[in-house]
Amino acid sequence: MRARLFTPGPTQIPERVQIAMTNPLIHHRGIQFKQLFQEVRDDLKYFFQTEGTVLTLTSSGTGAMEACVVNLLCKGDKVLTISGGKFGERWGLLCNNCTADATVLDVPWGEAVNPEDIKDFLKKNPDTKAVFLTHSETATGVASDLQTIAKVVHENSEALVVVDSITSAGVLPFKMDEWGVDVAVTGSQKGLMVPPGLAVVALSNRAWERVEKSDIPKFYFDLKKERKAQEIANTAWTPAITLIMGLRESLKMIREKGLENMWEKYALLAHATRQGVLALGLELFAKSPSDSLTAVKLPESIDGVAFNKHLREKYGITVAGGQAHLKGKIFRVSHMGYYDALDMISMASGLEFALADFDWEFEHGSGVTAVQKVFLEEK
Repeated sequence: MRARLFTPGPTQIPERVQIAMTNPLIHHRGIQFKQLFQEVRDDLKYFFQTEGTVLTLTSSGTGAMEACVVNLLCKGDKVLTISGGKFGERWGLLCNNCTADATVLDVPWGEAVNPEDIKDFLKKNPDTKAVFLTHSETATGVASDLQTIAKVVHENSEALVVVDSITSAGVLPFKMDEWGVDVAVTGSQKGLMVPPGLAVVALSNRAWERVEKSDIPKFYFDLKKERKAQEIANTAWTPAITLIMGLRESLKMIREKGLENMWEKYALLAHATRQGVLALGLELFAKSPSDSLTAVKLPESIDGVAFNKHLREKYGITVAGGQAHLKGKIFRVSHMGYYDALDMISMASGLEFALADFDWEFEHGSGVTAVQKVFLEEK
């Protein structure tokens, strides 16, 4: 059985990107790299819909998150972090680690934060320096209303809006400058359709004013040092050259397709998958679903760990399981990355096979039919 990857990171990589990464290695201080890197810098501005500074780092997405915290804050700064999943929790851990005065706004897993709760906090704490949140929570499949949240933050404080857009940038509608997002981060293995190893940080002018004042120690993740180097198409440290070669090709593909068309494609893949899941008698976990991935509740009669293993080993389909208290209770299917309608139909078919093996009762073919119907109606 051929392996099929449906995890929300790493995602499937286009053949064009894979081929680009097989080209001969170039020196990262030579003219060829400078030309390549300048193209990447320009296209990343389009990707984030910003005229601000966009920096590429050799790290995971978490590295970019830490870079935000240590570069934007001063010791003791009051901040608000939104926690509704493992990745939202991470903002709080990073802020506390850097001796910030962090308040965590807990949101039930599976739900999106209510912007009014953020407003209430800011009215009581007008000296808040930053609000850290996750646009698309990968652990739960939930999307937050980022546009409204950014508006609420700016209307009620001088706080920066700092966003983990790791599974939303390039996938969900995301307009950094228009919406007033001050800082956004992503990782290469998500909507950028490149293997893991690169992270990207986009910063507004307001954010750079905070960077200049930050008193938290930093070395590798010193964004002032990185900006100075990248303004002349260089990097402060040795970059992941091969991945940047792939990133250039991926960004070309995204420009050719058009961001709006990419957003529409992912929305369609997500909608079709959800219709298939519901047709099989399963439930969605997220009350405000992200189009980046779909989180599905498993019946109590099915052990989720055993189910995911069976799906992978017998049918070649790899999905992500649940995290923390959701382990064994949900599985997560990616839509971001190099997927199309036939991928989602294959996923539905494999899901039916595996559910039948676990004696789940449903009308055979109903999931596949529901997925196909969505795509047929869009023709």
